[in-house]
Amino acid sequence: MSGTWKGIHPLAAVDPGTVLGDGVTVGPFAVIGPEVEIGAGTEVGAGAQIYGPTRIGRENRIAPQAAVGFDPQDLTFRGERVTLEIGDRNQIREFSTIHRGTAKGGGVTRVGSDNLFMAYTHVAHDCQVGNRTIFANNATLAGHVEVHDDASISAFSAVHQFCRVGRHAYVGGFSVVVMDALPFAKTVGQKPAFFGINRIGLSRKGMSAETIRRLDRALRLLVRSGLNTAQALEEIRRELPGDPEVDYLVSFVESAKRGLHKSAGRGGRGGKGAAEAEGGDA
Repeated sequence: MSGTWKGIHPLAAVDPGTVLGDGVTVGPFAVIGPEVEIGAGTEVGAGAQIYGPTRIGRENRIAPQAAVGFDPQDLTFRGERVTLEIGDRNQIREFSTIHRGTAKGGGVTRVGSDNLFMAYTHVAHDCQVGNRTIFANNATLAGHVEVHDDASISAFSAVHQFCRVGRHAYVGGFSVVVMDALPFAKTVGQKPAFFGINRIGLSRKGMSAETIRRLDRALRLLVRSGLNTAQALEEIRRELPGDPEVDYLVSFVESAKRGLHKSAGRGGRGGKGAAEAEGGDA
C-alpha cells in the first residue's frame, strides 16, 4: 500500500505537531492534522485523512481515502475536545470512516488491535470495538455501539445505537441489528433471528470441542427450551457451572439494556439463506 516511497511523501500534508513513530510511511495527498500520534511501522495510504485528537498504535495499515478521527456526526457536538484511540495492527481499508467521541458519550471512540475494516465501513462516535473483529464491506455502526472481541459483522449490515455485539458473534449480511446480538451465535436478517451457534467460527479460533458443546447447550436453553430468560439463565448456571465462556454469555444476557435477538430463525428470505450466502459461520 505504501508504494515505493519511504517516510513522508513530498505531496503529503502533515501538521508539524504530528508525532510519527519509526518507519511510518505517509502517501501522496494524505492529510494528517494536528494532535495526531501514529505508532511505529504504520502505513498511511495516498489520500487518506487523519485528524485529532487521535492516537494510533503500531503497524496499522490505513488505506487510500480512509477518513480517521473526524468530528462526530452528532448535532449536539460543539467542538469540545473528544478523542479517538486505535490499537495495533489494524487494517482500515479504502473509504472507511472512524469518528471521534462525544462529550455526552464519554468523549472517546476506541478500537482495539488486529481488526479488519473492509472498504466503506463506518464506526461512529463513542463506539467501543474490541480485538480481532471483522467488518465486511459497508458494515455500519451507529453511535455508542459495543463490538466485543472476535465478532464478525457481514456486508451491508447495520447496528443501531447503544446495541452490543457479543464475543465471537456472527452477524449475517444485510442484517439490521436493533437489539444486542448474542455472543457465540449467528444473528441474521432484516428482522434478525438466532440461527444457532457460530460453530465454524469458534473452531477456527481454536475453541475446544467441549467448550463449543457447552456453549451450544447454553444457547439452546436460552433460545429453544421454552423457558423465559430468567428461568433459562438459572438452568444454565445449574447445568453448566464453572465455564468462563458460559459465564460471559450469562453476564452478557443479564446486562442487556435493549433486549436480545433470540427469536429462533426458521429460514426464508433474509434468514438462514442470508447466513449461507455469507458462508454460514465466521
